[in-house]
Amino acid sequence: MQQAISLLALNQLIKETLDIQLEPAYWVIAEIAELNQARQGHAYLDLVEKQGNQIVAKIRANIWAYTFRGIASKFKTITGQDLKTGMKVLAQVNVTFHEIYGISLNVKDIDPNFTLGERARIRQEIIDKLTAEGMMELNKRLALPEVPQKIAVISSATAAGYGDFINQIDNNRFGYRIHYKLYQATLQGIDAPATMIRALDEVIQDNLTKAFDAIVLIRGGGSQLDLDCFDDYQLAVKIASCPIPVITGIGHERDETIADLVAHTKMKTPTATAEFLLSGFHAFEEKIKGLMKILERNASQIWFWEEKMLRELERRLHQQAKFTLHQTTDNLSFRTKQIRSLAVQQLSIKALNLDNFNQNLRKASTLLIQKSEQKIRQLEKDIARMDPNTFFEKGYTRSEINGVPLHLGTIKTGDKMTTYSVKNIIESTIITIEKKKS
Repeated sequence: MQQAISLLALNQLIKETLDIQLEPAYWVIAEIAELNQARQGHAYLDLVEKQGNQIVAKIRANIWAYTFRGIASKFKTITGQDLKTGMKVLAQVNVTFHEIYGISLNVKDIDPNFTLGERARIRQEIIDKLTAEGMMELNKRLALPEVPQKIAVISSATAAGYGDFINQIDNNRFGYRIHYKLYQATLQGIDAPATMIRALDEVIQDNLTKAFDAIVLIRGGGSQLDLDCFDDYQLAVKIASCPIPVITGIGHERDETIADLVAHTKMKTPTATAEFLLSGFHAFEEKIKGLMKILERNASQIWFWEEKMLRELERRLHQQAKFTLHQTTDNLSFRTKQIRSLAVQQLSIKALNLDNFNQNLRKASTLLIQKSEQKIRQLEKDIARMDPNTFFEKGYTRSEINGVPLHLGTIKTGDKMTTYSVKNIIESTIITIEKKKS
C-alpha cells in the first residue's frame, strides 16, 4: 500500500506539477458566465464553454485591479462596450492553483479584436435581421390602454417572479383590481422559447373572446446563461407580430434581451412591471381627480360670475322697477286727471243730451198717446162693426156642426146642426143637401 500523505502535501504536489508542466500563459476562448467587480477593483469571473445550450466546461478566473482597469478601458475603447456577462472572449490566462481555493485562471489580457464574442455576434445578427424585417417597432405601435384591466401573464406558476408580480397586483395599496390569467411556460433551457411561443399563441386565440389589454412576460431574474432563451429569433418575431401589447419584466441586470427590444414596453423586474401597470391606474385616477378639480374650479368660477351677474341683474331690475313704478305713477296721475276732465265733459254733454231727450220724449209720447187714442177709437168702431150680435140684430144667423162652421167642415145628411140667432139656439138635423148652382 502506498504511503499516505496529507491533503496539503497533495495540493502542493498538484501546484508544483502544474507549474512545471503548464506553459506560462495560454490564449483561451470562453464565455463570461458571471462577472463581478469587488470594491477593491478586482474582477471575479466564471468562464464557461458550451455546446448548444449545454455547459461542457467551467472554471473560475480573476483579473487583478490594475490589470482589469487597463483591460476594461482598452476593450471599451475598441468595441464601444463594457465587458459583461454573456460575452464570448479571447483571453490570455495562466493557470494557478491554491492549496485552499483550488484551481483558477488569472487573466492577463483580453483581445478586443475578438469583439463581442460569438454569442454577442449572433445576438447582433438577430437584432440586425429583425431591424431589416421591420420587427423592432411593430409591437410598439399598438396602443396600450390607459387603464389595462385584463392581463395575460406568461410565466411559470412556480417562479418567484410570478409570485412577486401577483402579490404586488393583488395587494396594491390603492385597491385597484386587475384581472389576469396565467399561461404556463418554461423560462429557461433549450425548450423555453418553444413553450413561450406556444403560450403566446394560446393568448392570441383566447383574445378573440377575452379581449386582453396587454400580455406580461415575466421571469424574475437568474444568471445570464439562464436568460439566453429570451434572445431567440422565433420568439422575438412572435412578440413583435403579436396583436396585443407585450410588456416584459424578465428581471435581469444586462441592458436588454432581444425580447425586451421587440416588446411594446420593457421593465427590469416583475415587481416593476406590476408597479408600471398600477401606475396607469394611479395616473388615470389622478387625471380624473385633476379633471374633477378643474370642473369644481370652473363650476365655482361660473357660480361666482353667475351669482355676480344675478346680483347685477337684480340691481338693474330693482332700478328698472323703481323707474317703471315712478313712470307708471306719473302716467296714472295724468290719466286720472284726463279721465276726470273727460268725465266732467261727458257728464255735461250727457246731461244736455238727456234734457234734449226728455223734451223729445215728452213730444213723442204726447204724439204717440194721441195717435194711440185715435187708433183705439177706430178699433172700437171696427170691433163694434164686427160683433156677431150686430149681424144677429140684422137678422143673420150662424150655423155649426160639432163646433165647426159650415163653410169649414164637410156636411152630410144626418149631421146635427146648431144654429145661433140673436135670441135663440136652434138644434136641427140635416135631411137633404143641394149644391148651389153657379
